[in-house]
Amino acid sequence: MRVVQPVADILIGWNVHPNTVTAVGFVFSVAVGVQFYVGNFVAAGVLLILSGVCDVLDGKLARSTNNTSTYGALFDSSIDRYSEFFIFAGLAAHYHQSKGMVALLIVTLAGSVMTSYVRARAEGLGIACKVGIMQRPERLTYLAAGAMLSVFWKGVMILAIVIVAVFSNITAIQRISHTYKEAR
Repeated sequence: MRVVQPVADILIGWNVHPNTVTAVGFVFSVAVGVQFYVGNFVAAGVLLILSGVCDVLDGKLARSTNNTSTYGALFDSSIDRYSEFFIFAGLAAHYHQSKGMVALLIVTLAGSVMTSYVRARAEGLGIACKVGIMQRPERLTYLAAGAMLSVFWKGVMILAIVIVAVFSNITAIQRISHTYKEAR
């Protein structure tokens, strides 16, 4: 948070709306998908970090400017899901010749979406649900690291995808279990 604070201060000074930052993050995510598709993993990793920074900044900006809203929260969450789709679609398009990789990416996308969905559904039922070991920042971090380190060894990207697939689905299950316990 301390790293992005100076950027947040600049954006506050420029009177930038949090939804604008969310939209810029989405554009970065689409670019990530394109870079994955064409096999430029290092660029994809850098853009993924920029997308993640936008994801942190939009919320920080909204809170700092007292510009939070129900719609803003919905917009942010919805754009995050679309962003993940484009990221994983780019990876699936890159690995399209491997049925195993495409299947792995579908499982990874399912875990990512379900992690967020279960939290949103639980909170819609009045149950706080921030538990779990693989939330969005962790998913982005592993994918970005895997992408940038793939310049040294191509297999590290696949390893990062496997880690995100396994632990995002475990997180979704942890959240389902947590909600069950809290609802009782």
